[in-house]
Amino acid sequence: MEWYRSGYTVSDNQDRMDTDVIYQMLSKSYWASERSKEIIVRSMKGSICFGVFDGEKQIGFARVITDKVVFSWICDVIIHPDHRGLGLGKWLFQCIMEHADNQVRTLGLVTKDAHTLYEKFGFSKTEMMRCRIGDPVSWTI
Repeated sequence: MEWYRSGYTVSDNQDRMDTDVIYQMLSKSYWASERSKEIIVRSMKGSICFGVFDGEKQIGFARVITDKVVFSWICDVIIHPDHRGLGLGKWLFQCIMEHADNQVRTLGLVTKDAHTLYEKFGFSKTEMMRCRIGDPVSWTI
């Protein structure tokens, strides 16, 4: 699918994704700065990826991990700093929410910022538990 607005395009076409640009943007984020390019590319293969393009140049990215029925996890939402403040993040999120493969009962998202943006789409703060594989933990019960 593709969406168009004022010279910008949002696309879910994996072939359009510029992994060099995506890696550069995510490597400067607080949540993905420690990921290697290889890990980022591998994570994209199991996701619905969304690119934001100014002409042919990629300037934004997000991905959705989903079973396409019950649950989706939205992650890695980012717009290049030179293009922020233009409403592109909100538009990208609208496209994600409209996508045919993302019409599920529950959506997950973890973020330290942009809470008011996500609240406009019905997200609310909630308690969450997580386990990071590799952290010291006893698996015996």
